[in-house]
Amino acid sequence: MNFSIHQASKIGNRKYNQDRVAYAYGRDALLLVLADGMGGHLNGEVAAGLAMDTFVESFGKHAHFDDPRDFLSDTMRLAHRRIMDLPKKQDHAFPGTTCVAALIQDGILYWGHAGDSRLYLLRDGDISAKTLDHSMVQLWLQSGAINEEEARTHPRRNQITNCLGGVEDMFEIELGKPVELQSGDVVLLCSDGLCGPVMDKELTAAFSDSPVSVALDKLIARALTLENGKADNSTGLAMRWGNDEIAHDTEVPVVHILEIR
Repeated sequence: MNFSIHQASKIGNRKYNQDRVAYAYGRDALLLVLADGMGGHLNGEVAAGLAMDTFVESFGKHAHFDDPRDFLSDTMRLAHRRIMDLPKKQDHAFPGTTCVAALIQDGILYWGHAGDSRLYLLRDGDISAKTLDHSMVQLWLQSGAINEEEARTHPRRNQITNCLGGVEDMFEIELGKPVELQSGDVVLLCSDGLCGPVMDKELTAAFSDSPVSVALDKLIARALTLENGKADNSTGLAMRWGNDEIAHDTEVPVVHILEIR
């Protein structure tokens, strides 16, 4: 497989960074995963960390995936159950986290998500595919009750309707339609602290003429600036696919979990 990849995270103006991000690859497959622990729940970073650990552990047990969509669905459900099995806190609340994950095998991109952390597929300077947030604001946007600019600044834009763990058992994974990757495609996973402030056209422009490491770091800095002292944790994972990128060949799975303090 030939790809270049970069992951980064900034705490913003929050007390803690509850985002988690990782990637892993073997001979035939590449895993990308990002989770955003819910700040409104206790130990959101624990839930996000469990999501990371579950995906990385499950990925390491496979040399090849007979059904990548089943892998994504089964692993995210396992992560949800592990979070729900954590001891209850005094207010009976469970930790919660969003999660978006992608698996690339045989040049085909598979993905699934729960919550408002997003996946973008960028191709030829445009957005070829992206996830839709599981939130009330997204539902209002789809119904025409509000427009895109109102959705970006709506006071309830961070209230999600789906997650792993959480106050109630409301988890459901949404799987995207598999896509065959083309050389030059960029797959971007990001928390709402990045994709919330930054407009889609800025995302596409950033990756059109820059390495993924440069583009992602600039976008995170841009998101923090736009929030003007009220920035959420801002985290992303960007991967560019193609023959011109770095060759990755290994017999033993390689794992990179971003260290977040």
